Amino acid sequence: MELSYIVDGMTCGHCTAAVEEEVGEIAGVDAVSADLESKVVRVTGEVLDDDAVRVAIAEAGYEARPA
Repeated sequence: MELSYIVDGMTCGHCTAAVEEEVGEIAGVDAVSADLESKVVRVTGEVLDDDAVRVAIAEAGYEARPA
């Protein structure tokens, strides 16, 4: 399963690392990829909780919307 989000406000490598770290801590997440240029965050795993991913992105300081 893969979920994709547009996360505006990411402006540097630290931003993408913060998002990847927060989302990567969620149970069931196998991989997280935050692309600075496109502002797209892709999350893969067998079972993913959309709400949990959005909360983790918010905890990193950003707002997510469906890609």
